[in-house]
Amino acid sequence: MNQFNPIIYVRGYAMTASEIADTVSMPYMGFNLGATKVRQSWDGTVYKQVFESPMMRLMKDYGYTDAFSDGAEVDREITQKTVVIYRYYDQADRDFGEGKPLSIPAAALQLGDLILNIRDHLCGDDAALRAEFRVNLVAHSMGGLACRCLLQNGGISTPAVRKMVDKVFTYATPHNGIEMAGINVPAFLGLWDINNFNRATMAEYLGFDGKPERVDSLDGKFDPDRFFCLVGTNQQDYGAARGVSKWLAGKMSDGLVAIENASIQGAPRAFVYRSHSGPYGIVNSEDGYQNLVRFLFGDVRVDGVMDVESLPLPPSVEKARKEGRRVRASYYFEATVSPRGARSFRLTERRKETFSAVLRKFDEMMKPKKAGLNSARSPMLFSTFLDSSKITVERGRTMVMTVELAVSATDYFVDGALWTEHRVEGEYLYRDTLTLKMTPAGDSWNLRYVTTDEQWSERGGSKAELEGESFLIPLSSKKGFSAQLRMTLQRRNG
Repeated sequence: MNQFNPIIYVRGYAMTASEIADTVSMPYMGFNLGATKVRQSWDGTVYKQVFESPMMRLMKDYGYTDAFSDGAEVDREITQKTVVIYRYYDQADRDFGEGKPLSIPAAALQLGDLILNIRDHLCGDDAALRAEFRVNLVAHSMGGLACRCLLQNGGISTPAVRKMVDKVFTYATPHNGIEMAGINVPAFLGLWDINNFNRATMAEYLGFDGKPERVDSLDGKFDPDRFFCLVGTNQQDYGAARGVSKWLAGKMSDGLVAIENASIQGAPRAFVYRSHSGPYGIVNSEDGYQNLVRFLFGDVRVDGVMDVESLPLPPSVEKARKEGRRVRASYYFEATVSPRGARSFRLTERRKETFSAVLRKFDEMMKPKKAGLNSARSPMLFSTFLDSSKITVERGRTMVMTVELAVSATDYFVDGALWTEHRVEGEYLYRDTLTLKMTPAGDSWNLRYVTTDEQWSERGGSKAELEGESFLIPLSSKKGFSAQLRMTLQRRNG
């Protein structure tokens, strides 16, 4: 059953005075921006798809309303289905404020006040309603850091305020800072408040002790399972700073935030072929919206991990290995997840072509002790949220989704040198598409799968073996690759 809470949207970073002015001039501060152009993945083709905007879709699909009335904010009757735009940039506009942007701690402090204000409007003096009151925070870019400051910095908010936050969803937030040309932006670079993305500065306003190397942790202050990170992988379409930003950020980014810096440790995440903002931006996208509503309102979480059993070598490389020569290689793991019948969006896609595939070394998976690990570092392929209320009548209670999987090797090194004999660049060890059919069965599930590259998905499929709390799906190829897709399904109660 869906649980609806008021949503607070916290927009991202506006750099220059003109950008701030444009931001302040928009009632919904970007949450109302839609799009009509979609990249047909990485090949550059553009096709038309009308996405009205997250704000409009929440109104049309779920009955949400805004908080504006007669030219004022938070003035109409607040309900469980109200979207409130946190307008923290108003004070940076000389028409409304002092002309200076709020610091992230100051923005977080006012965010806490806004939450209390919404509670008072919604609950009044009803003690029971006040105790049950919760909000969801949805944030883009730097807005996610203001949310984390509220949740993690004990000097900014009280435990009572933090308890009022039910879930947090971030689009393209630099959770571990921003790097340009591989260097974290310096703390002394105060121009346009760019030092907000320096890790030492972040550690201070996020309330970390000392100077941690990474700051992409909730530090035990908030449940990471209730914090979702949407990561953009399209660097080419980010046009800020006349293209300089995307060049400095590099290919493994959304044009501003590096892929490896855009998520929280231990939190569910998805990867979509979207840029940081603009016509192909991550917020104004169907992919982003579908992840958002499934995380906020969905009632099932599906996680997939690949446990590798055998990684075959090309015959010539295997011959060299048997001769006692040292062989080294790494492997790409690709996964694309779509609800069945959803042609216009993917919930997540990790691919070599978008520089977002999972990369693992052989020893990390097959010889963990040799790699200095306590256990095998199996690739985490996806964390997906589904909504059983979206099941069609034809399928009854069964939820269906497709998972495209691929495993390939990087170049092989034999005795420390690149192996060129009979080399086939980009050779795949395994490729197939699974159709997964998940049906509730009492307190558990019935999970069936069909490998659809060579059979029709309409077949009943094979029943996945249940081992403990995980379902195991065997994966293999004629080349000798073998693995198991280990899946867990969890019901969520709001």
